[in-house]
This record gives sequence, structure tokens and C-alpha cells, in this order.
Amino acid sequence: MEKNQYLDMFIDESKEHLQAMNDHLLKLENSPENVAIVNEIFRSAHTLKGMAATMGFEDLASLTHIMENVLDGIRNHKISVTSEILDVVFESVDDLEAMVFSIAGGGDGRRNVTKVVSQLEKIEKGESLKEKQLKENLSSTVELNTSEQTSTTETYDDFEVTVLTQATEQGFHVNQIHISLREDCILKAARVFMVFEVLEQVGEIIKSTPTVDVLEEENFDYDFTVTLITKESSEDVKNRILKVSEIENVEVTAIDINTYKSTSSADQPKEENLPVKEDLVEEGSPNKQTVKKETNQQEKANNSASKTIRVNIERLDILMNLFEELVIDRGRLEQIARDLKSSELTETVEHMSRISGDLQNIILNMRMVPVEQVFNRFPRMVRGLAKDLKKRVNLEIIGAETELDRTVIDEIGDPLVHLLRNSIDHGVETPQQRLSVGKTEEGNITLRAYHSGNHVFIEVSDDGAGINREKVLKKAIQNGVVTKESEKSLTDRQVFELLFASGLSTADQITDVSGRGVGLDVVKNKIESLGGNVTVDSVLGEGTTFSIQLPLTLSIISVMLVEVQSEKYAIPLSSIIETAIVKDEDILAAHNQKVIDFRGSVVPLINLTDFFDVPRTRERDAYHSIVIVRKGEKMAGLVVDSFIGQQEIVLKSLGNYLTNVFAISGATILGDGQVALIVDCNALIK
Repeated sequence: MEKNQYLDMFIDESKEHLQAMNDHLLKLENSPENVAIVNEIFRSAHTLKGMAATMGFEDLASLTHIMENVLDGIRNHKISVTSEILDVVFESVDDLEAMVFSIAGGGDGRRNVTKVVSQLEKIEKGESLKEKQLKENLSSTVELNTSEQTSTTETYDDFEVTVLTQATEQGFHVNQIHISLREDCILKAARVFMVFEVLEQVGEIIKSTPTVDVLEEENFDYDFTVTLITKESSEDVKNRILKVSEIENVEVTAIDINTYKSTSSADQPKEENLPVKEDLVEEGSPNKQTVKKETNQQEKANNSASKTIRVNIERLDILMNLFEELVIDRGRLEQIARDLKSSELTETVEHMSRISGDLQNIILNMRMVPVEQVFNRFPRMVRGLAKDLKKRVNLEIIGAETELDRTVIDEIGDPLVHLLRNSIDHGVETPQQRLSVGKTEEGNITLRAYHSGNHVFIEVSDDGAGINREKVLKKAIQNGVVTKESEKSLTDRQVFELLFASGLSTADQITDVSGRGVGLDVVKNKIESLGGNVTVDSVLGEGTTFSIQLPLTLSIISVMLVEVQSEKYAIPLSSIIETAIVKDEDILAAHNQKVIDFRGSVVPLINLTDFFDVPRTRERDAYHSIVIVRKGEKMAGLVVDSFIGQQEIVLKSLGNYLTNVFAISGATILGDGQVALIVDCNALIK
């Protein structure tokens, strides 16, 4: 099979299944008796295992298979759900995620998972004790055919049950073989290999406990169990194995697969019309592998899924670039129509403009994805961090369906991680501290997203201790961020903004979570690089709210086009407060800097002609066109020669050769074919 053509699909679907497993495991922790949740987790694990095996990623398939056995025990009431067991399952999912990301990065998906495999197998081994206690003390909630299973604790999932059933129907014997090595055996892995060689000569090995990986690494005592499909008699199989040296004992037990068939499907949801793909092996032998392609979505979701396709974001970028070329040609046609004064051509161009406008909206909507893709990974992170810090935290997510451009979605994950970690560590108090001030033991963190105009707002708020103004000021003065003299003149908002200064941390000691002074400065820099801003509000003792404002898309932005001498520049509307015409006599000087009085505030002026070293083609005028821009609380006035007007433009990168151009964030091609540079107001004010 040519795997490369399916690799992207495999990676995307694997990530979806892993996210679904994380989500449902969190729900299971709150509702441990809900079998329906376990079935959903099992279904996702099942599908992931089948896909991994089909693609040839054996490590991924093996770990999923072992985890699946534990889930099967839970849903069949053989294993009780506890926080400790879920910790191990969560760790397994972490390893699976690492394997998938390794594959996505071009790796082979291999990973040392000996520790978590050992923990999962210990959980499995506890099943027989659980069954015994249930039978003796609770009159058995799950009936087992013990006459067939007294010598072994082997269990099978429905994949294996299907294979064994088909083999039985074709006249093969299904045997469980328990093999004990001598205690003086030195090379255990070599003996296991020899046993497997013997067994593969007489039949097909369906399962081994422990797994092949564990046996190869000799991470077992001296016993292991193998399930074999064969047409040889039990005595012949036993004699063949005993010919291998250093074998202490061999027990061959014929099993009735109908017993396992009934128990494995007892609590399993009905599955109808699921296609089965069979790998052909040599004639006369049973199927070596049966792979079910299974979806974890309900019938309604399946119907809607048939109307959607996956499209690589790079293809949408190419489509956007082609559309920009169309816009340029449209602008040229409009100019030609005006010059020729042709009514027919003008009507055609106007119709073309309407069509291209609709096309632009469609392309933009295609690039929009819900922030849910980012938000979904946070409940798991919050759970783990809260346990590490010995705190109780409830995370509420609101507005996960809010849509953002895919390019923005890819960038906001890390800033939100920093803000959530900050809220859990610095904001939410310990249960004892919360109780002492009359709060509930459990702290609340709210992650909210909503649209407002052409922006998306994301808020991270908590009901914790709030920000201590005096503590922040003390640290800021120690670090030289502010002076002692300016301390009293700062408002609460300005003091809270100091938290975004590089190297400033209010943590009393350095830990794995915080205290190094990095985090919030990274958040601010990242958000501003996306054309947004971040603010913070807090009430001491009641909580803190961080608010992020982001543009809907980075590919198309609204700008004010201005002329600087004979060159054209674009200033993003999101940074503009207003425009003004200022006389010479209204311009003042302070500390060798030209300034103006703008509504009671002193605003410094930046002459773009001098700043960008634009060749002078115009005489100085007594009146100056000024664009007032802001970055947070700071403002500046950009002196230009004239205003052209507002326009929506497609943002173009300057390419690899012009990566460090100061105060220019990109360029655009205007309708008349000219290039206009886009001014980065954040960098200018900084």
C-alpha cells in the first residue's frame, strides 16, 4: 500500500481521536459509572489502533491495544474507575500524542513506553482479583465461564474475537498456551523468539501477554501466554515447544470463543453496516489480521461529514494569491473603462466587481475555523496542573464556536497556555486559603470567546486572589521598570500593565510553573505580532481578567491609504484613533521631539518622510496631515502628505530576503498595480 497518500489523513484523524479520548476521559472522571462514556473512549481507541496497524505504525497500535484492554475491563465492570487509573490512561494518551506528532514530523512514531505499559498491565492483572471479590461479596455482577478460564486471565477485544470466531468456523483449533521458562534462563528474549518461531510453523499467533515489545526487552518474569490458531493437536503443539531448551512447563488449553464473544459484546453499543477489510494470507489459513474501519460519530454527524472535505491551508493561500491577481486586473479594467467612457465596459466591470466581492467573502469564510480547535486541549492541561499544585479548579469554556482565521488560530495556542497557567498558579488560591476567606474550595476559571465588530475577543478570567498592586510596584521598582518617583502617579490599569514587562515576576520562588519572569511578556509580544493587543483588569480578593483583542483574519485587513511624498503607504485601521489636519503653529517641541496637544494628551509626532527616508518630491506645506495611532495606552501622530482613503487589502509577506525591515509588516498590490507598504504601528510606537 502506498502510505504517503494517506499519511496526512491518518495524522489529522489520529489527532481528532486523541482529542476525543482526552475530552471523554475528563467526563469519565466526573461520571465514573457512565458506561456510555467508556464506550466512546473505547471506540476512539479502537479506530486509532486499526488505522495505526493499517499504516504500519506498530508501536502506536500496540500501546493503543494495551490501553484498550484496560478500557474493556472498565466497561465490563471488571475494573473500577479511580483517579490513579485515569492518570495512567492519560499518560498513555500523552505517549500516543507524542507518537503521532513524531509521525507528523517525519519520524517513525517509535517511543519508549515501557513504564506506562507496565502500569497498564498491572491494572489488567488486578481484574481477576476484582472478579473474585465481586463473585464472593456481591454475588457477581458479571457472569464468567470459569471452567474455561481458570488457568489464564487472557482477555480479547472485539477485533480479536472476530478473528478467532472466523478461525473456529473454518475448522481451526483456538488454544491458549501458558509457557514458563526456567529461573536459571539467561537469555529470556532469545527463548521467547525460539518459541514464537516454533508456533509460527504450525499456525498463527493472535495475541501474546505480555506484548511482543515487552517480551523482547525482557521486562517480564518467567511466564508468558500466547493465543494460537492451528490445525495441529494440543499435544503436538506442546511437544514442539518443549523441544526448545530452558522451558520449564507448557500448558495448552483449548478455549471456547463463544464465551469471550458474549462478554466482549455485553456492554458494547450496536454497530451496524460497518465495513470489514480483510488481509489475504496463504490459502487454507485463517485471516492474519482483520481491520474494522469504524467512526466515532453519531449517525447525524456521519450524514454531515459526507458533505465536507479536508483542504490543505496552503491551497487556500494559493487561491487567495490568485484572487489578488484578479483584483489587480479588475482595477486596471475599471481605469480603462473610465478612460474609454464605455458604458457597456463599465457595466461589465461593475458586475465583475460584485462577483469578485462575493468570491472574496467565500474564500475568507473557507479559512475560518472555530477556536474550539485550540480550546479543546486546555481542560486536560488545567486538570494536570491543578493536581500538581494541589488545587481544585473548574474550567468553563464559553463561545468555543467563535470563528477565527486559520493563521491566527495556529498562533494563539501558546499565549493562552501562558495565561491559563498564570491564572492557576498566581490567581486561584489553595482550597484552605479559599475556605479561610469565605470562598468555595474549587476555583473557577472562565475561557470566553466572542465577536465584536471586525475583531475577536478572548478572555481568561478567574475568581482568585486578584493582583496585589503594591507587590507589583515593588517588583517593578526593583527591576528598574519604573522609578520610585512615578509610583504614585500610576493608575491601577498602568500598574497591571507592568506585569507584561520582560523579566518581571511576582512569584516568591522559582518553580516548574512560574517565577522566571517569562510568560506574560511572551504573550504580549505574540498578540501584538498578530495585530492585536492584550489588557488586564483585576480586583484584589475577587479575581483577574485578561482580555485579548485579535483581528478576524491576517490575510485581508482594512487600512487607510496615505501618500508620503510620491509613495503610498497603508496604515491598519485597527491602530488608528482618528485623522487630523494640524497647522505649523500647533506643533510644539518637548525634549527635542515635536509633539501636539491631542485632546489634553501630549502626542509625539513621527514624520514618515524622514523616518522611511523617502525622496522629497513636494514642497513643505503650512498644514500637516496627521494620523493618530495607538498601541495600548501609548499614542503617536504619523505625519503624511495626504490621505487617499479607506480600503480593504490583501496582506503580502515581504519574503525571505526582507525579514527584518523595521516598522513594515508587509506589502500589498493596489488596483492600479502599484505596491504599498504596510506600516507596523506597534513597532513604531515601541
